[in-house]
Amino acid sequence: MNTPIDTERLLLIVTGAHLRAERSHRPLAYRLHDVIAQRFAGDDAMRGALDVLVCSDLWYLNNEDLRHRPTISIGEPGVNALAAFLADRLEPAFVVDDVLSVQLDLDGVDLVASCWGTTPGATASAIDAFVERYLDAFLTRAAGAGAA
Repeated sequence: MNTPIDTERLLLIVTGAHLRAERSHRPLAYRLHDVIAQRFAGDDAMRGALDVLVCSDLWYLNNEDLRHRPTISIGEPGVNALAAFLADRLEPAFVVDDVLSVQLDLDGVDLVASCWGTTPGATASAIDAFVERYLDAFLTRAAGAGAA
């Protein structure tokens, strides 16, 4: 598929470029991708608002255009450079001490979230918590930002 990517229409899911991230977090990122794509497809107001793309932290951090898009980081700071960057910049929204963390701007000013755990299973649980508690509001804001 040789269609150009319109960075102004992207919602990004960012994983680490580390081998552990490729094995454990990328499949979780694609699972989240599918959940988001289904939500967009099932909502007339959001349908077609944004394209969801999974990419590595290397692509994200080295591309100015991508860093301004709605973004969800997947994986712990030790294997995802974006999660490491966000660790002290985003407020914790949902935390299970020493197990998992969901961080995001609850006011919705910065459309970025970070979901990670100490194990792949804990990261999956962090993503589940994000989906259950915060995803709908995040997507509504992101779709509005995509239309602007």
